[in-house]
Amino acid sequence: MFELLARKTACFKNDLLSGLTVSLALVPEAVAFAFVAGVPPLVGMYAAFLVGLITAIAGGRPGMISGATGALAVVMVDLVARHGIEYLFATVVLMGVIQICAGIFKIGKFVRLIPHPVMLGFVNGLAIVIFLAQLGQFKVTDAAGHAQWLQGDRLYLLVGLVLVTMAISYFLPKLTRAVPSSLVAIIVVTAIVMGLDLQTKLVGDMASLAGGLPSFHIPNVGFELETMKIILPYAVILAAIGLIESLMTMTLIDEITETRGRGNRECIGQGLANVVTGFFGGMGGCAMIGQSMINVNSGGRGRLSGISAALFLLCFIVFASGLIEMIPIAALIGVMFMVVIGTFAWSSLRILNRIPRSDALVLILVSGVTVATDLAIAVAVGVIVSALVYAWNSAKEIHASSEIDEQQRKVYHLSGPLFFGSVHSFHNIFNPQTDPETVVIDFQDSRVCDHSGLEAINSLGERYQAHGKTLNMMYLSAECRDLLSTAGKMVVVEQVGDPQYHVATDELA
Repeated sequence: MFELLARKTACFKNDLLSGLTVSLALVPEAVAFAFVAGVPPLVGMYAAFLVGLITAIAGGRPGMISGATGALAVVMVDLVARHGIEYLFATVVLMGVIQICAGIFKIGKFVRLIPHPVMLGFVNGLAIVIFLAQLGQFKVTDAAGHAQWLQGDRLYLLVGLVLVTMAISYFLPKLTRAVPSSLVAIIVVTAIVMGLDLQTKLVGDMASLAGGLPSFHIPNVGFELETMKIILPYAVILAAIGLIESLMTMTLIDEITETRGRGNRECIGQGLANVVTGFFGGMGGCAMIGQSMINVNSGGRGRLSGISAALFLLCFIVFASGLIEMIPIAALIGVMFMVVIGTFAWSSLRILNRIPRSDALVLILVSGVTVATDLAIAVAVGVIVSALVYAWNSAKEIHASSEIDEQQRKVYHLSGPLFFGSVHSFHNIFNPQTDPETVVIDFQDSRVCDHSGLEAINSLGERYQAHGKTLNMMYLSAECRDLLSTAGKMVVVEQVGDPQYHVATDELA
């Protein structure tokens, strides 16, 4: 799949040309995501420039492209609709502060705990949310303020232009990859609309893109507790979504380029970018899977690729805003529909009946929760359910075989992990009433994983002591011996081939 990615090191020429290609492809998506969030297109363009530039300089993954994304936009739209754009800027600043703290406290490494079914559900849910957000463009507001679906010629024209955009975006890469297909599609559809003087909504009808360099602007909100109550929930959700998508994109680029990014530095870079963006009138952002893949496929490996992409984009804002305002909204809808098709993991539909039911459940659950709430909650739910499934399955793996040794002791050869989930099964293995005077538990093929396991051993010792019998332990780690508080009374530990491992317990310093 990635055999065409021959170069694994940065090259000045490749980075520069790749940056130009990415910047051209960034324009329509930045504008489209701004519409999704309900903010002026220039706010999305500034975010793409500032976030892309700062993360390229300070982030932990050279060659990764960041900017305004749909995952964040679908959360921002509710905030903007309820409280206005100034609260969005304040939220983006706070979002950045939270992300910087995540990097300082080294939270980036926890992306490794996200199971693959959760990742599949994540991208599928993201695709569905972006698709649903586009449907608002097929509606029109009447005089009474009610949204109604387009009908008649206006609907047919819009759908036709969307399909033309999607067709060009799909078929052009089969002929050439010299230029971004989405850019060509937008140019062609714009030329059709202008040449035939078709009456359809343009970007310029929504808002003006004319602008210069972004200027410093303190969000015009009250600096009070009530403001914090409004923006904090959104900031936490946006920070979590931004970091999850960025770190997952970083992992993908790591695999493709056979290099390794720095997750915690990426958290700090993303946070710094969002803090600055919030103070300069941008909607914030995170890593972009699609644009990062365009960059890598075009040969971009170093930080220069991301820096040049951002600077080229700024040139478009300052010198070519009039051309961007001529773009039909239908072309942007078509581009976003192609993003949806490319984002959705279609292979997940084919494997649903081949993977364990629990994994299929997690995949569907994460997708559904993403659509119903947001990506951060969906990923958290998916990780929790996956952990519970793992704990349940692991609890059933503990078992033991028994024998009578030459000293007439009954020896239980335990196999499987002993932790909170398997404690009940562990107790059911033994029968203090019928066992001989001395019983030995061999932990050579087992492991005590947490404090619940230690308490289970103590409890079993009490049961044998109540029947006047002795319980011996073999192959316990030194840490287990130290943590068994009543070892000298109810449990005798034989130091035979003691293994070296640690128990997850808060009793340790």
